Amino acid sequence: MAAAAATAVFVDIPPFIKVYSDGSVTRTDHDPVPSSPHPSSSDEINFISKDVVIDASKSVTARIFSPSEPAPDDDDLLPIILYFHGGGFCIGSTRWSAYHTFLGRLSAESRSLVVSVDYRLAPEHRIPAAYEDCLDSLAWLISTSRTDEPWLRRADRSRVFLAGESAGGNIAHHVALRARGCGGGAVKGVMVVQPYFGSERRLQCEVGEDMWMNDSFWRLSLPVGSTRDHPACDFEKAEEISGKAEWDQFPATKVFVAGADLLRERGVMYAEFLVRKGVDAELIMAEGEPHVYQLLSPASDAAELLRAQMAEFVNRRV
Repeated sequence: MAAAAATAVFVDIPPFIKVYSDGSVTRTDHDPVPSSPHPSSSDEINFISKDVVIDASKSVTARIFSPSEPAPDDDDLLPIILYFHGGGFCIGSTRWSAYHTFLGRLSAESRSLVVSVDYRLAPEHRIPAAYEDCLDSLAWLISTSRTDEPWLRRADRSRVFLAGESAGGNIAHHVALRARGCGGGAVKGVMVVQPYFGSERRLQCEVGEDMWMNDSFWRLSLPVGSTRDHPACDFEKAEEISGKAEWDQFPATKVFVAGADLLRERGVMYAEFLVRKGVDAELIMAEGEPHVYQLLSPASDAAELLRAQMAEFVNRRV
């Protein structure tokens, strides 16, 4: 009986994650795909990818996506999109096929290098672990010698864009707040896609069965004993964990919101919050689309439009 109790399911969020009473965790790896470092003969594949290690001591890795077709001028350096995947801080990987497809195509369409980080996950590594790993990834990206990682030889380290969806959008915001002295001057913009924020106060759209999953991920990822009023969750309190923010130095930000997403109102509020702080921020609404629609159908017209809008933001600022 004691052995059975030790391995009882403590939290179950199907089909994504199970947390057991002994602290062990199992996750579903959704259709992972290997990297593709060589150009494909398929006309539909116009990007290549490679996996790299950022910090072996913490098992922090990344997948680099690069356009497979040569640029008009092979000597041109490419801007960098440092991307953070979503998943409520508890699940997700750049190896998932949806991320591989969406980010690979984003690389090709924006003519940029996309570096997508696999940071440590909660509940084994609660917040601020994800923030620390992604901030360290920015420092690694800025400081890595061109001879250390050949795929970054064509990277313009002075033109970096932070991006992420859902929890990754939350991370992009917090990394931008903390980036002073860590390559922050190289960050030219932030793309926050359907951001994962919250508070104990419920908004009108935050109803329905999906809120149980939303709340469960927060309970697993926030520091033990914290509520959704923690500054990692509530962007209006972010300065409590990052120090006094120099908002006049916060990069230009594009906030993308999905109209059928229960997080949509938080996204709108976040964009309005940045504007009040004097940040050059713009909101784009994808009417009628659900949360992470670009991953549910990464080859769809809606996903294509999102990539085009992200590419336009990057290229407008390079």
